[in-house]
Amino acid sequence: MRNRPTPRALLAAAILIGSLTACGDDASGAGDGKLSVVAAFYPLQFVAEKVGGDAVSVTNLAKPGAEPHDLELNADQVAQIVDAKVVVYLKGFQPAVDEAVEQQGGDRAFDVSTAVPLLNAAGDGHSHEGEEPGAEEREEATGHKDPHVWLDPTRLATIGESVAQRLGQADPDHAADYSARAATLRADLDTLDKEYAAGLKTCQRREIVTSHSAFGYLADRYDLEQIGITGLTPEDEPSPKRLAEVAAEAREHKATTIFFETLVSPKVADTIASEVGAKTAVLDPIEGLQPDSSDDYFSVMRKNLATLEPALGCTR
Repeated sequence: MRNRPTPRALLAAAILIGSLTACGDDASGAGDGKLSVVAAFYPLQFVAEKVGGDAVSVTNLAKPGAEPHDLELNADQVAQIVDAKVVVYLKGFQPAVDEAVEQQGGDRAFDVSTAVPLLNAAGDGHSHEGEEPGAEEREEATGHKDPHVWLDPTRLATIGESVAQRLGQADPDHAADYSARAATLRADLDTLDKEYAAGLKTCQRREIVTSHSAFGYLADRYDLEQIGITGLTPEDEPSPKRLAEVAAEAREHKATTIFFETLVSPKVADTIASEVGAKTAVLDPIEGLQPDSSDDYFSVMRKNLATLEPALGCTR
């Protein structure tokens, strides 16, 4: 195991850092007069920025290009949580963030899973047999719920409205503006939802074979079946038994494409694709963006749709 500072030590360092920097901050928690918001990872940053507009200053704890599941916080990041007026996170997705929020977040923290019910993680036939130690425990930490809720645009719209309410509580002077921007975000997400519904309405196949089981909400919303090679955490190594099961299902459904992700190795997807004579393609769970990327949630979702349509043999 890696040696790392204890949460208590990080919290002590964070309080010291906060005491040294607080003199320059106003009541909003940001030196520029904006409401200071900490987002745990990219989709929550996206929502906070869309809803908050120019009235907020949003900090993302997960850096571009980094896989956010196993984020480890340093003292500066804990200090950001300590100093923020609103902390937007998803309980169970990032244990280090959960722990910091539990110790210091108080009523400033907003768990977005309270805005929409999460789906059960079960249903992809995945077994932890033969995986590295801790795989099952990581799923237990989420209550066996799937955290990837942002991949359903309609659920993300509901989260946006709840974030607007929380921002309005912290900053009543701009509450109406937050609500108006949340309504605009919902309209844009509804448009995206209609594009997906039309694009995936008539397809030769409805099964998606993915490197990890991040696409349950996409499958639930658009009547697809997810076949995940690994479980909810992409670092988990699938057992030989699981690889054989997925290869058999891919053959059964005549899958032409095995999907892998931008932030993790394509090795497992390549193995299955080689076994069944399929190709590979990127299907992005949008847990984070690549460094210096010009994409946002909307552009990545539309790229995903453009990838899914030919892979599933869809016609409009």
